[in-house]
Amino acid sequence: MSDQNTGKLNRLLAQLSDTTLVSSRWLAAHGYSNSLVARYVASGWLVSPARGVYMRKGGRLQWEGVLRSLQVGEALSLHVGGRFALALQGHEHYLRLGEAGTITLYGPDRFPGWVSKLSLKERFEYQGKGPFDRPVLRFTPEMPEKALLDQGLAWHETGSGTDALVCSTPERAMLELCGGVTDAALVYEADALMQAMTTLRPQRVGMLLRQCHSIKAKRLFLALAERHRHAWLAHVPLQGVNLGRGKRALVPGGRLQPTYQITLPGDLDEHLA
Repeated sequence: MSDQNTGKLNRLLAQLSDTTLVSSRWLAAHGYSNSLVARYVASGWLVSPARGVYMRKGGRLQWEGVLRSLQVGEALSLHVGGRFALALQGHEHYLRLGEAGTITLYGPDRFPGWVSKLSLKERFEYQGKGPFDRPVLRFTPEMPEKALLDQGLAWHETGSGTDALVCSTPERAMLELCGGVTDAALVYEADALMQAMTTLRPQRVGMLLRQCHSIKAKRLFLALAERHRHAWLAHVPLQGVNLGRGKRALVPGGRLQPTYQITLPGDLDEHLA
């Protein structure tokens, strides 16, 4: 191998941690031709865990490294939100059986096809933009924390040996979860999770309620917070929050929550742990 190619290989390996993946697209954009990459694989420097993506020989394939590579390496506007964001922050025991291994991703960018072909015990599930449609953020390590917090996002340390990931704060994750409710079973889950949301920050809740475009998500969030008599609810600034007009029914034959005019299952108490 020429000195020039050896230098390129050393630069590449220096950028790859034990859990980092790089796509063919990334490699081509950084001057690594298909033939050169093939030579690295044949020489045992790189391995390909799925078609179109590479990692260093001996690297560890884990979901945290995959997502970090998507967020920072591939510059995709995708964050952990909703159900899995709440699981990451200690609420996995409130989730439906089997859902703790489904990583719910939100944002304007879909993840590439190779992600679904990786041999992971967890699976990624794309949820679209969810109930928010804010300016697109590209997640760089130098991004000011305030830029993330202004959209209800934050860097989250997973403790897995990988760098931090962008994740919804509990306030945004609950609104994302409420926005995806389509049946009684999901109302029960949202209600159980809301019961545990005793420390939400009222100013952040108010900001996110103003940003949220889903009337259903906002009404359900507030109705469940009122149902559990959370102290922070009294301090949420609701000025400028659009809650729509008329009644909303989530489930047939349910009970109308009078404050927020949304129909909830009448047997919520029976489903709380």
